[in-house]
Amino acid sequence: MRRSLGFFLLALAGTLLANPALDPALVPPGKSRLQFEVTAAPGLLGEAVEGRLLVVLGRAVSPEPRTRIGDVSLQAEPLLGADVKGFDGRRPATLGQHSALFPLRSLTELPAGEYWAQAILATNRDLRLHDAPGNLVSPPVRARIDPKRKDSIKLVLNHRLPEPAPADTDLVKFIRLRSEPLSRFWGRPMFLRAGVILPRGWADEPTRRYPLVIRIGGFGTRYTWVEGAMRDGADFRRDWLADSTPRFVLLQLDGAGPLGDPYQVDSANHGPWGAALTEELLPYVEAAFRCVGQPHARFTTGGSTGGWVSLALQTLYPDLFGGCWSGYPDPPDFRALQLVDLYGDTNAFVNGAGFERPCAREVNGETRFTMRLETQLENVLGFRDSYVFSGGQWGAWNATFSPRTAAGDPATVWDARTGIIDRTVAEAWRPFDLRDHLARHWATVGPKLRGKIHIWMGDADTYFLDTATRHFDGFLRTAQPPAEARIEFGPRKPHGWEPRSWPELLKEMQAAVDASAPKSAAATHDYLKARFGHSASTCPVCKGGR
Repeated sequence: MRRSLGFFLLALAGTLLANPALDPALVPPGKSRLQFEVTAAPGLLGEAVEGRLLVVLGRAVSPEPRTRIGDVSLQAEPLLGADVKGFDGRRPATLGQHSALFPLRSLTELPAGEYWAQAILATNRDLRLHDAPGNLVSPPVRARIDPKRKDSIKLVLNHRLPEPAPADTDLVKFIRLRSEPLSRFWGRPMFLRAGVILPRGWADEPTRRYPLVIRIGGFGTRYTWVEGAMRDGADFRRDWLADSTPRFVLLQLDGAGPLGDPYQVDSANHGPWGAALTEELLPYVEAAFRCVGQPHARFTTGGSTGGWVSLALQTLYPDLFGGCWSGYPDPPDFRALQLVDLYGDTNAFVNGAGFERPCAREVNGETRFTMRLETQLENVLGFRDSYVFSGGQWGAWNATFSPRTAAGDPATVWDARTGIIDRTVAEAWRPFDLRDHLARHWATVGPKLRGKIHIWMGDADTYFLDTATRHFDGFLRTAQPPAEARIEFGPRKPHGWEPRSWPELLKEMQAAVDASAPKSAAATHDYLKARFGHSASTCPVCKGGR
């Protein structure tokens, strides 16, 4: 039944009145005189510093309130943020009514009660993480807090977070490699960090060479993932060491950088991360750990962020890799950046009907949180009260895909407060729109990607990523020459759906290696020698009368 415009305006007004959180302009009246004064313990700071100061209010002391930063919900621990400059630790930095705030709209909304307050000062320039090494933290302080009272909660930064020092084992190795292109870009020494897992028997066969699988984790996954994966009793360790599992070297990339997860590709803001990976880290790893060192024996895999990165590396470097196995990837088509059509929509927070745009859902379709709410969290975490400098998901995407401004900052694809999309910046994202890239270059790139693309995705993906993957699938199904790609959708499966175990994944990769192995006797001899070492008594080519 058709209804009038007036009806819809009245309905929208009623929705906003019933749900004031939908409209950021409807801030509760009045001001809170509550404030938090943060100083530093004597001797902790040798000189004045600048950074992003955060105060989180936890209902429980264990685990520490700071470990719960990142929860995107209306029930999340309240979080305040502000920039500090020239902080010497003696004169307090103060957060209060005018500080960026999440998930509340005003401190006047804070329920009175008992809280554990904890401060964090993020100062690490190279890792945009609130728990990065070198950041300063205070112990949690218990306080009775009432936003109507003129209280000043005093917090003292007394601890500097340590640099992780993971130890090598017989099968797990850690890499810290200075990157020349990244160091030039950032104007200071920059290092690539990575973890390596070796196959069973690696030390016992010093002439054998192995194919390489490059793993990229979900958003922000650190290189130290390998440590937990190979701990005693871990499922991954059991599968990796099983006699029936093909033997590979695994390289785990690091998902942290100065502007958040760098997405492992060259970009105007993160810098030449793709060059650092392909020209420095890969050659180093393949030489140090006896890899085959050829494209047909080099694969990428990962889920979520790692799904996009593994697909992007295969797409942007088609000659370098022998295939990608990409799970529930970030959007490979920006006509569906989650639920935002970057090229057609005008606002990221509100859809064309005027309703708040969901950002995450349950499998049954219920909204988990909205675009506006997640951006609000990143605005609190980010310098200048902006998601652009948060190191969070939207900040990292913006840094990866946006051009750089004359001031040297990432251009903002949509306004941090209103969600209004900047059309010029949106168009500048096209080089990283993988479907658009392939559509423009398929004649030359397509033949190099034939049979190399494997993607899986739940069709009830938590972050609405399935729509972009369907766009991508639609292109590949009609591409000429044929893509021979495999894209699978799991019915009613959420983000993180995995249709295969690690052994099954590696068996598929091994089959790709074997299918690409050289066919002539001489080439086969060289291939077997490179991969397994050489003994004239056991070499099938020599025994057959090469």
